[in-house]
Amino acid sequence: MKSTDGVTVTTILDVDPGSAFRLFTDEVDVWWRRGPRYRPEVRGQGTMRFEPGVGGRLVEVYDEATGDAFEIGRILVWEPGARLVFDWRARNFEPGEKTVVEVRFEKAGEGTRVTLEHRGWDSIPAGHPARHGWTGEAFSSMIGLRWADLLVSLRNRAGDKRAA
Repeated sequence: MKSTDGVTVTTILDVDPGSAFRLFTDEVDVWWRRGPRYRPEVRGQGTMRFEPGVGGRLVEVYDEATGDAFEIGRILVWEPGARLVFDWRARNFEPGEKTVVEVRFEKAGEGTRVTLEHRGWDSIPAGHPARHGWTGEAFSSMIGLRWADLLVSLRNRAGDKRAA
């Protein structure tokens, strides 16, 4: 992977790998921050969720009754406690434009190292609106900081659950 094609961020959760995987997938709507930087309101604030298993989706649902939802991506690998890989699309991506997010869950002492890699950005044109005017290393840094912020939220959620 070229340095501008993607980013890798890591955190340690104070839970076992199976619990870390469940926290990442089952509670995505809780730890994934809201707001324009992470989840812009399009048709009201939706509920984000993973549909388990290969072929499932990561979606933000706005209305359960009508099925109004935005599909962020399809799950490519679903290995509970070990690995999750899914396509990732911004709302302004054209058909066929996508990137890939891979999340690995590895035992680290008494906890779990969560490593998230978001790659495929070199296939998205430099002038694309999803880049917000950033290119090269500056864009990679911006995406890395956003994912790092989300993993801090995930880590905080794990800490909240252990304290409860």
